[in-house]
Amino acid sequence: MKTQYIFFSGKGGVGKTSMACTHAVRYAEEGKKTLIVTTDPASNLADVFEQTIGHHITAVHEVPNLSAMEIDSDKATEEYIDRAMEPIRAAFPPQIVQVMEEQMSGPCTAEVAAFDRFTDFLEVPTGEETVFDVVIFDTAPTGHTIRLLELPAEWSQSIDAASAGSGQTCLGPAAAIQDAKHKYERALTAMRDSNQTTFVFVLHPEAISIKETRRAIGELSKLEIHNFRLIINGIIPVMGIENSLFAARANMQARYLRQISTDFSYPIQRMTLLSGEIKGVKRLSQVAKIFFDGNSPTTTFEAEKISEQKQSFISPVADIRKRISPNGHRHTVFFAGKGGVGKTVASCITAVWLARQGYKTLLLTTDPAAHLGDVLDSPVGDDVTEITGQPHLWAVKIDPKSAADTYKERILNDAIQRGRPESAIATMEEELNSPCTEEMAAFDQFIDYASQEQWEAVVFDTAPTGHTLRMLELPMDWSKQLDVKIFASVDSSAADDVAKQRFGKVIDMMRDPGQSTFAFVMYPEATPIIEAYRAAAELGTTGINPGLVVANMVIPLEEANTDFTRARRSMQEKYLNEISDRFKLPVVQIPLLPQEIRGLEMLSELGEKIFQDTAELEKTNPEMI
Repeated sequence: MKTQYIFFSGKGGVGKTSMACTHAVRYAEEGKKTLIVTTDPASNLADVFEQTIGHHITAVHEVPNLSAMEIDSDKATEEYIDRAMEPIRAAFPPQIVQVMEEQMSGPCTAEVAAFDRFTDFLEVPTGEETVFDVVIFDTAPTGHTIRLLELPAEWSQSIDAASAGSGQTCLGPAAAIQDAKHKYERALTAMRDSNQTTFVFVLHPEAISIKETRRAIGELSKLEIHNFRLIINGIIPVMGIENSLFAARANMQARYLRQISTDFSYPIQRMTLLSGEIKGVKRLSQVAKIFFDGNSPTTTFEAEKISEQKQSFISPVADIRKRISPNGHRHTVFFAGKGGVGKTVASCITAVWLARQGYKTLLLTTDPAAHLGDVLDSPVGDDVTEITGQPHLWAVKIDPKSAADTYKERILNDAIQRGRPESAIATMEEELNSPCTEEMAAFDQFIDYASQEQWEAVVFDTAPTGHTLRMLELPMDWSKQLDVKIFASVDSSAADDVAKQRFGKVIDMMRDPGQSTFAFVMYPEATPIIEAYRAAAELGTTGINPGLVVANMVIPLEEANTDFTRARRSMQEKYLNEISDRFKLPVVQIPLLPQEIRGLEMLSELGEKIFQDTAELEKTNPEMI
């Protein structure tokens, strides 16, 4: 019997990991040998199972038949380089080996190395028995998952081109990794086999989540992957609609539930919003009974008992405004965090408020699943565009593919103008045709925008945390690798000193709290807080420290008037206090609203409430100002 592969994907924050873990526990309880693997750079399997997992297959405590693994991109990269370079070390002098290893030490290798490790689970060596009956992949948010799944075809082309040229690719010597090409092709074949592989899209009954699911299915269909299933998560239960806020949200959800049924012809399952967090094996088993067996959430799910909390501290508005407003020179605000926690909403609220204060503001994103236009309710494209209806506000979406084309053209034109020989130009072009150029080009384009003098404020809506960190580490990686990465086989004197200076200037800007603020966005729940805290610590190693925290979808205190809303507000109160204690930074609170946040009017109203409503705050909580 073939191993069954199940991929869980979807927009960030929709509950992919919870649903993937719930399925894993149920299959294991049924006696199937089950493995759950995450490819998300900001993995939280360990947080959900409440045990250490890491970069090796680990048995899950208290669940016979269940194992888990979190692919660590750094460790996967080391393993990949060692494997690719092993035959080279024996055949070439140390100096040449060193150059080849340096060429492989760029950011792009991490991406393919993670995929290489991931594909290990998509095939069983000939002659061996199947180790697992079911392998579940808990993937990164959709845009990055698709990027990962596109890799086999792109890397195959890169290997073929290098074989016909210099024989060297940024992922290693072409001759040494031909086996990898065949392995990737076999992986894609397994993913295309509908009898063996299922893609499960988890989504919320909301417009952006539906749009993202439709887009992702379209992209996967281009790769000839067609076996899809949907899980609509976070549906407000009957006991929730006793409260007016949740009743209004349930009405909104009902419209989208009808739309999903109409728009998608795939099997659809539903999962209710629970009164507490899904953490630990015991609760995962309870969720499985609700999801698979139709048990009542009220009698089946045991939410964590939370002791009475002190009221969470409300940060002075003046402290918050100081962290986002220009003070005599341009200020850049980066919004980062786990996928789906509301970075785009926080970015749009902030950008609209800054523009309304009269600051010439640029709002931009590098997120592959960008939704700036949906939240602004105004088109946002690849060119900087003024937002109709909001003076002083411009927006742009950085598309990595088009950025890569512009970047390659600039580098090659520069080399031609410098009079480099044709053979050198050809080698450089071969290097630049690698898929990994996209990541570098996207950051390069961000630097262009961040360096433009006309902006007084720049608001950056970033990709989900793990990918954001990868991108923000690029300047450090690339500034020391430019000589090797692009110009090593050409002429060391051709190193792009101007690019290095541009990188250095932007790095200095990121490190200066007077010029930039990193704001971590999170729900007041355990997993987003832990992830943001880890990311902040990692950023700190590069000399960049966070300056602001945004807690999103906070249930207003006056709405905690039923058992269901009181339970969820108590959970949030606990985590709002944890946010204050962990980060020791000003905290912006964005309230949970009856409907989705969309359009300039709503964004403007929220900006006034969050950044300017000092007088009202003084009336209700004078001791907290």
